[in-house]
Order: sequence, then C-alpha cells, then structure tokens
Amino acid sequence: MADNFLNSDEESDSPLPMSNASDIMPGLAGYVKSRFEDSENGRRSHEQRWLQAYKNFRGIYDSTTQYRDSERSKVFVRITKTKVLAAYGQIVDILFANKKFPLVVEDTPVPEGVAEFAHMETPLDQVMQQPEDQYGFAGDGRELPPGATQATPSLDFLGGMASKFPPNAPIVEGPARLGEPQLSPSAEAARKMEEMIHDQLLDSNAVNVFRHAIFEASLLGTGIVKGPFNFNKKVHKWQRDEEGNREYMPYEKSVPKIESVSVWDFHPDPSATSIEDCEYVIQRHRMNRQQLRSLSQRPYFDIEAIEDCLAKGPNYEDKYYEDTIREDETEPYYQENRFEVLEYWGVVDAKFADEAGLSLPQGISDLDQIPVNVWVCGTMILRCVLNPFTPSRIPYQVFPYEINPYQMWGVGVAENMEDAQMLMNGHVRMAIDNLALAGNLVFDVDEASLVPGQNMDIFPGKIFRRQSGVTGTAINGLKFPNTAGENIQMYQISRQLADEETGIPSIMHGQTGVTGTGRTASGLSMLMGSAGLSMKTVIKNIDDYLLKPMGEAYFQWNMQFNETAEDIEGDLEIKPRGVAAVMQKEVRSQRLTALLQTVMNPTLAPFVKIPNLMRELAISQDIDPDSLVNDVNEAQIYAEILKGMQQDAQQGTGGEGNPPSQQPTDMAGSGGVPPQPKGTNGQGSGDGTIGVGATPAAGEAGFTGNPSQFEE
Repeated sequence: MADNFLNSDEESDSPLPMSNASDIMPGLAGYVKSRFEDSENGRRSHEQRWLQAYKNFRGIYDSTTQYRDSERSKVFVRITKTKVLAAYGQIVDILFANKKFPLVVEDTPVPEGVAEFAHMETPLDQVMQQPEDQYGFAGDGRELPPGATQATPSLDFLGGMASKFPPNAPIVEGPARLGEPQLSPSAEAARKMEEMIHDQLLDSNAVNVFRHAIFEASLLGTGIVKGPFNFNKKVHKWQRDEEGNREYMPYEKSVPKIESVSVWDFHPDPSATSIEDCEYVIQRHRMNRQQLRSLSQRPYFDIEAIEDCLAKGPNYEDKYYEDTIREDETEPYYQENRFEVLEYWGVVDAKFADEAGLSLPQGISDLDQIPVNVWVCGTMILRCVLNPFTPSRIPYQVFPYEINPYQMWGVGVAENMEDAQMLMNGHVRMAIDNLALAGNLVFDVDEASLVPGQNMDIFPGKIFRRQSGVTGTAINGLKFPNTAGENIQMYQISRQLADEETGIPSIMHGQTGVTGTGRTASGLSMLMGSAGLSMKTVIKNIDDYLLKPMGEAYFQWNMQFNETAEDIEGDLEIKPRGVAAVMQKEVRSQRLTALLQTVMNPTLAPFVKIPNLMRELAISQDIDPDSLVNDVNEAQIYAEILKGMQQDAQQGTGGEGNPPSQQPTDMAGSGGVPPQPKGTNGQGSGDGTIGVGATPAAGEAGFTGNPSQFEE
C-alpha cells in the first residue's frame, strides 16, 4: 500500500512537525483541493473521450444519439468490445505467455564500481604488475592485518562476490587469458538483482496488476500502475516443536507491492506531458467507514483526524461520469456511506510551508520546494510526510496504448474505431427497420366496395363481403422493396474500416468465411505479420513507459529498503523484453533452428553463444529451459560423463576376454573379429557383399556339366 513505509531514516520519512494544527490543516488542505480542481478541469475533455469509449464498449447509446421519428430499432453491434478484448488478449499473451516475467537486468558495457571480469592471479600477472608504493596512505584499502608483513589487496572490485572468497585470495581484476577460469562480477550482480526482482514480482501478484492496467490502456488509451511500496506480507510457516508436533508459526517480511490505478481516479498536473514532467499527482480514493478507519493502522496517520472525519460523516459526491461507469443512476444511496480521500504526491513551496507554520529542514530557503506526501479528507490532514523515496520520485507509471502527441493521455482501441462503430450501428438499424417493413404486407382497402361494418383483421380464411359496384379488387396488398442488402454491404465496409483504424484484422478474433489474401497459408501469415507490426508499437510503448521504469523503481527500492540485498555499486541496466516476444513463436523457432544448423559448421561455431541459443530455442517451443537445458558448467559435467561412457563402450567392444568358466559375451572376446579378405571374383563372396555374380559357361570351372576327374 502507498502508506505502508518501513523507512527508518528520520530525515527522509518523518511527519512534518506542525506548530498549530487547527490553523495549519485547513490551509494545506485548501492547497491540495485547489490543485485537485485544476487537474479536474484540465482533463475534462479527456473524460468525454473515455465516456464515449466506455459506452461503445458496453453498447450504450447516450443522449447525443439522434433517432428519426420512424426509426424503431435500437440495436448496438458491439464490435468495439470484440476489438478491445482481442487487443488485450494479444498483449497479455505476448508479455506473459512464458513463465518468466519480461524484464531482464544486465550489466552495462562499462560497469562502474565493480569489475567486468576477474581471474586467478598467475605468475605472468605478478611479473607484469607495476611496482606499488610500499607505504601507501590512509584509506587506500590495503590494511595490514596483525602479524602480516605485506598488505592484503582489496577485493572490492568483486562487489557482492567478494564475500565468497577469503580476503587473501589471489584474484586480480581483468579478463583471463585463453583457457583460464574467469569471473564476471558485474554480470553476477545483475543476475542476482534480476532473480530478486522476479521473486518480488511473484510475491506481489504483479501479473494480475499489469493485466488490469493493460485492459484500461486497451479500452481508454492509458494504463497506470502505482508503486512499489513497502508492504508487510505474512508468510505461512509450520514448524515442529520439541515434542514433534507441528506448530503454526507465521512471520512477516517486507516486500514491495504494486497496485493498479484507474484513470478515473488519477489527476495529474494538467500542464505535464509525461509523469516525469508532473509537478504533482493526486489520486482520488472512494472509501467506506471500514477502509477509512483502517488507515489508522498505517504509519504516520493522524488517528484523531481520522476520528473527526468519521464523526462528521460521509462527504463523497459522485462525479457526472460515475453514474455511467457504475450504472447507479436509479440507486443514489450508494454514496451515502462513502468518504472522499485525496492522496497528494508532489512539491510544496517552502515559502508556503513556512507561512503555514511547518517546521522546515535545515538549509531550506524560501525558493526551494519540498517533496511531500499528503492525505486529505475534507478539511482534515490525515497524513503529511516527506517523500520517502531516494532519489525523490512520484511513484506512478503511466503508459499509453498509442502515444497522443503533446499529451500524457494515450489513445485506445475504442477511440480509434469510434466512427466505424457509429457507421455500423446506423446501417444495421436501417437494415432491420427496412426488413421489418419489407417482410410485412401493407393493405390498401377500398371501403366503398365492401359491406359496411366489417372487421379488417387479416387471417387465413378471412372472408370480406363485397357489395355491388364497380368491378375490381377491394383489398390490395402492397410489398415494399428490400434494401437490407445495400445496408449490410455498407456494414461490411464499415467493419473493414474498423480493421484498418485499429490495426487488428478480424481474422485475429475468429472471423469465419475468409476470402482473398487470407484464404491461403502464405496470405494468412502475411496478414498476421502486418497485424503484429502494429501491435509491436503498442508493446514498445509498454516497454518504454511501464516495464523499464517499473524495473528501475524495484532496483531503487531494493537498494533503499531491502536489507538482504547486496550492495551494488555498479550501474545496472533494466532491459524490458516485451518486443522480443512479439515475433511469432513459429517463425522464431524456425529461425533459431536454422541458426543451430549453421552452427554445425566448425568454423562458425565459436562465433555463436550455443548455451543461449539452446535456451531461446526451448522458450520458442514453450519448454521450460531450466528443466531441460543445462548451463555452461552443467554442460561440461555431462560432457565428461558422456565421454566416459563412450570410452567404456569402445573398450567393451574391443575385447577383454571372459573367464574360461563363462560363455563369451561377444565374438570379439579375444581380440575382435578378423577382417575378411577382399575378393575379386563376381560371386559376391570375397568382400562380404551379396551378389549373383556371372554364370559359368561350359568348360569353365564351376560348370556342373564338365566331366570330373573321378570319372576319368
């Protein structure tokens, strides 16, 4: 939660002292209220876009829809819902189809504070070392242990790996020579940080949070994720006591937690074009009594102020858009037990804070600004602390579905196809109204030709009594022409327009009866590739505006709040891997297989990282690489095992003789099978081949008709 901080630093996360609370709180609360009203007025045009997008998604006609007096049908074709769900499903499948979260931590090309490579010291290294100053200076890291005659070199260049080796380990910085063992301290630090972040994302159920934000981005154009914040998670643990009985002994640990924020509750600086450009951000909470009372259990909340708010009663007022999104127009009692709480993240002018009576930290001038976090309910200040993050930041990640130039808010699928949705609805309504008219007969009755007082109801077997007069038909049936075909044709054109506007072809969400280019496998692959190109832009926005800032925020949280994390002095680089998953798995698998076949050439094999290639090939085929693919060290071990098995097999084939008392196990028990002599005749028996040979003629050797020597 946003307020569950565990920072023990009194200078960075302590309540701002107030000299006179009764005079100060209304002034600071008024400042937050004024910023909230500015933000609310600045985003009103965007709220209209979101409302229209939501109505198209739900299939709701609003008051702006104009009907003709003769129009009867009110049908709404929800193609917008289909497109939004198709985009949402494809994004989620791309990002979270694999078991691994699409976030990678890697070391930078030139690490700082930690060595890129290290290796065992060799005699050649000792010869090449420059002579050092035998005296040194204080703080150079070459302390002289008691009883030692030479200073021990520091292993600080190893970073977190220094704890694995004794202080006097013969390890030097730099790459190893060919065939020597080598360490990568910077890569090891990045790997450990990546494992820690992935474990924390799993603990905080980050996938569900991201799914909610991605759905709002697909529908309304913008998704928002808040955090990470400190959260005390209860870990369930069972332990056996002295008597051997199981005993439930849970414990709590501090984990980073994130949460999704709806765009309806997010009020940023109206002049900002990005979250980094925001001077402040306000989140509007809608709380019941229990939720407001539970704030008193969180750090640095004023319990007396919360009790005063509860005593004054609910103060929540519905906005004009809430009746539509919550569909509670006929049930106004929903907000009677709700409270409006504003959570402010931003800066306060030091001059304003001084006039309000706040005690400022030392060294702050009137021109400075103080980053604070303030919670306001009505005229009461529930919480007022300095921004707890170091460096100071606003803990929100805002990402667009499609970038709207010069605006923070993005453009979603529903807004892109708004015109196409309106055209589809209009033509379908016209087709239905025309079918209702063309499918029924309209009767023209000449009452002068009928006996007066007859019932005009029409049913099978009906008899109309006709009186004498001019000969002719008294009742005529009129059939109107059917124009539904033209309207349906325009509907199909409008649906194709929606495909082009959104970049999501209908074949991606189950269209049947595909003709033309999509009828063949190659044409379908081409269409899917074009659709993937437009989706790749969306995934890139998620990478740049959500995954990368979120990974950096988790890294900063671990460095500031996680006591178990190793001190990382080197700079690490957060690399989102969403775009890498956009490529179709089949195409990626084929390309990796082709590359693996190329590696079979011995001259090209040294230029390819074969272990990484095997892992990527397993991932492309939806196989867990950790369960089937060995790393470099394990591969060497298994290679030695296989080598030993081959040697044993060769020795067993060559022939160790069996004891005399046992039967021979093979024909090569005493030295192997002797080679057959190569023959040159045509019988096929000399060289071991099977053949019919040449048939001997009369007088030749082997001819059965020749007289034998015994007959002579």
